[in-house]
Amino acid sequence: MKAIPILALLSVAGAATAQVYSPPTGEPKRTAPPSDTVTRVNSDKKPAKSPFGEEIPMLDPSAETITVGGVTIPLGDNRLMKARFEKYLSQPEESSGAAKEYRDTVREILAAVSPFREGGPSLKDGWSKLPAASAYPGDANICGSLAEAVYVAMLAKRDVNGLKNLNNELEKEKQRRIGDGDWKTRHDKTEKMNVTKTVGESTTTTQEAAVGFSDNSLEYAEVLRRIAEIEVLKKANLLKTEAQVLQTKIQYQVNMVQWFAQRRFEHVLMASRFYNQIWKDGDTTLHIDENSDVSKLFTQSVGVSPTVASLDSLSNEAIREVDKAIEAFNYLVDEGELHSASQRLMEAFALGEYLAPVATLPRERKRKVQAYMRDLNDLYGMMQARDYGGAKDLIARLQSQARDFPSAKASSAIAGYTLASDLSIEKAKAMLLEGESEAAAKEIVAAAEIWPTNPKLDEFRELINKSGTVVTTRNDFDRLLSEKNYREIFRRRFEFVPVIKGDATREDAMQQILESIQRIEIALNKASEFSNIGNSYGAWEQLALLREEFPDDPNLGRQLEKLAPKVADFTKALDEAQRLENRSPRQTGSSMSWYLKARGIYPQSRIADEGIQRLLDEILPEGDALSPRDAVETEG
Repeated sequence: MKAIPILALLSVAGAATAQVYSPPTGEPKRTAPPSDTVTRVNSDKKPAKSPFGEEIPMLDPSAETITVGGVTIPLGDNRLMKARFEKYLSQPEESSGAAKEYRDTVREILAAVSPFREGGPSLKDGWSKLPAASAYPGDANICGSLAEAVYVAMLAKRDVNGLKNLNNELEKEKQRRIGDGDWKTRHDKTEKMNVTKTVGESTTTTQEAAVGFSDNSLEYAEVLRRIAEIEVLKKANLLKTEAQVLQTKIQYQVNMVQWFAQRRFEHVLMASRFYNQIWKDGDTTLHIDENSDVSKLFTQSVGVSPTVASLDSLSNEAIREVDKAIEAFNYLVDEGELHSASQRLMEAFALGEYLAPVATLPRERKRKVQAYMRDLNDLYGMMQARDYGGAKDLIARLQSQARDFPSAKASSAIAGYTLASDLSIEKAKAMLLEGESEAAAKEIVAAAEIWPTNPKLDEFRELINKSGTVVTTRNDFDRLLSEKNYREIFRRRFEFVPVIKGDATREDAMQQILESIQRIEIALNKASEFSNIGNSYGAWEQLALLREEFPDDPNLGRQLEKLAPKVADFTKALDEAQRLENRSPRQTGSSMSWYLKARGIYPQSRIADEGIQRLLDEILPEGDALSPRDAVETEG
């Protein structure tokens, strides 16, 4: 026998046994799933507070006060103001001929009683135009009330003049009586008269001068009484005059204050100028209760007592502020900054609802603000109702309408609330799958309180309805795993995978089972292909090699049994070769003969080649090993 030394690849292929699934060492014991899978909600628990507090933006477009010239003016009920503003946004502008004529008339009245009028103010000219202005519906007949107030003041002033004339007449009468009394005192004398005086026991008669118009005279006493009465009447008339002037001023000033509170600033200006023409005594102090709200507007804001001049000044300031606000509004609308524009228009309306710049604003420009404000109010309502899904969509629409819309606060709140709600739902799902129904109920209640319209709540509701099936399915997985029924687990893999998601141990077991079964199925498919072309030996060997790794797989064993009759001679030769190889003492030559016989039956046999190689490695010295193919040629 000629030995041909060749370089052989020495590889020892040990027969490694394996399982479809190898459980991890030290696997913790699983808690048995509860038989009761119904989720109960403890209604006695207090609602969980939001983790972000109660900061819901508030985007309330209405206000309760407005400050002009340092004076804070109340606007009344903010709900009514809001309703009036929304009504204003949908109304057409006041551009009719009657409206233009009314505004022209108001300007003419102000010019007539202006101190800068050429020739001086004319109360008569200004007063005569008031009835025409009161005919316009938008005036609300305030000019008529002003005309009546001026008329009443003039009548009162006439009565005061009458009292002054009466006092003058009384003064003349007093002076006349004083003069008459003085003259009579000096010139009117009685005749001489005898006066008898008794001193002790003697009586003396003397003649004395007569007493004139003096203390003992009744006429003199009457003169003194009348003079005193005249003084009393004069003082009474003077007090009556002062009271009447004060009362008339108070009545007039009440109208001015009321119109100022109603933000009828043009009427306040007209009333102020009429006031200065009616009363020229320099007294412009508003005679109102110091504890009244109107008095506090001035004393608490600017620290001074209110006057007619201060009302006039503040009205002019308010008119100027409205003009500036409308100018800014028009610019911001043209720039597409509707958020700031809506604020400027709201300020202008709240301050000067009845002024021309506000009343004549075109409706198409107001409609842009109306659409934006409607969406803004809807956003405010959605945030209050915690409808964060709808609020998020509405924010996107508002941003498309107004490029200056401040979305940061609302978007941050939405992101925080939705994340907190989603996390609570996911935590509740995990707890429910672990059988912790009470803890899951608490988490889902917290999630619903944070975001009641969270769409994932519907998913959780479906999960609750299916919770019994989920627990049962998971229990089936554990049972099949303990029974090593891997084929059944593989068949129901689409049912098991969702219910064990998140459980690392179960997921690892499922992964091993899927990979192992897939390998077996691939081998079975190859074996089927070999069988179809008549190579039963190749088919059997494909499965036999895999059988050593997965001895418990039923499909693998069943297919090997089907192939066994067709490959009986081949399997007999391999079995005998392996028996002699493993015998003690080992019968190397006989074993080699059976391996060679097996390879003669199936020349491509991997099992036979590996057996021959093992025996050659044992027989030949290291470095002189032959390959199984060379060994056959040498024997030949």
